[in-house]
Amino acid sequence: MDISVVILSFNSEKHIGKCLCALHQTVQRAALKTEVFVVENGSTDGSLGCIQTFREQFGDSLKIINLQENTGTTYSRNQALKQACGKFVLILDSDAYVNELAITHLMRYLDENVHVGLAVPRVTYASGNFQLSCDKFPTLWGKAKRFLFLKKMEKKENPLSLVTKPVAVDYAISACWVLPKHVVDKVGLLDERIFYSPEDVDYCIRIWEAGFQIHYVPDVSVIHDAQELSRGFKLNKFHFSHLNGIFYLMKKHKYFWGLNGLYKRIKRS
Repeated sequence: MDISVVILSFNSEKHIGKCLCALHQTVQRAALKTEVFVVENGSTDGSLGCIQTFREQFGDSLKIINLQENTGTTYSRNQALKQACGKFVLILDSDAYVNELAITHLMRYLDENVHVGLAVPRVTYASGNFQLSCDKFPTLWGKAKRFLFLKKMEKKENPLSLVTKPVAVDYAISACWVLPKHVVDKVGLLDERIFYSPEDVDYCIRIWEAGFQIHYVPDVSVIHDAQELSRGFKLNKFHFSHLNGIFYLMKKHKYFWGLNGLYKRIKRS
């Protein structure tokens, strides 16, 4: 098995069809032996019905895990990760659209750079605008700025948007992750004490702790047509869940305001 794909669906009827269509074209063109886990996380729209229409295209490689309620982003994805057996694992958001060049390049990059435990592409919005998908580990002040001013931050000329060669980054959002399976086996499953975000930051810290690096590979790109459930000033349950997760993350990894101690522990210069 070349690659195991893990997609989480929650009220994603608007996007999941395009996501699966792009994925199917990608694996067909690249001739990849693939298993595709779609975890249906208690949607109340037509997501499940849309996913089921792809059984004919994917055949037995499509495995639908139908949960009856929204279990968050960790428990749900872990149900698929426990079963994944591909050489690589692709964790993909239901509103992210991959392509053959991006996936094959990232797989090859990981093969050629054994010290890298996670490789991510350049990510853009559907408009083609740069999306800030990689960043420094969050501090309380950094999260406040990102929460309030992310759109403005992305409109400014971000240093990452100018990068043309692969570079190590602290963490990447889990819109499109490619990892070797042996890294997943060593790092373990997602932390289920986090319901919704920042499980991606926690996992990236653990990848660094396990002795691997995380690389941003701007040679290739994917579209992330972000639903942005926790973005914006208007408070909702996703914001409160995210804030709870942030405090848990910082307590778990023993940092709040500065990153020097964390960098020293994970040997991140």
